[in-house]
Amino acid sequence: MNEWRKSSRSTAQNACVEVAFVPRAVAVRDSKNTSGPTLAFPVRSWAAFVKR
Repeated sequence: MNEWRKSSRSTAQNACVEVAFVPRAVAVRDSKNTSGPTLAFPVRSWAAFVKR
């Protein structure tokens, strides 16, 4: 089971994205639709994204 996380700066309205660290990837989903689709990014791609 993945542990989904969202920013501590997000509002109580769940208007943000959540991330989960899975083997060799980072999964991303919409916090308003937690049973909806997810995107998965390779760890290196995610690291380059958050570095910007």
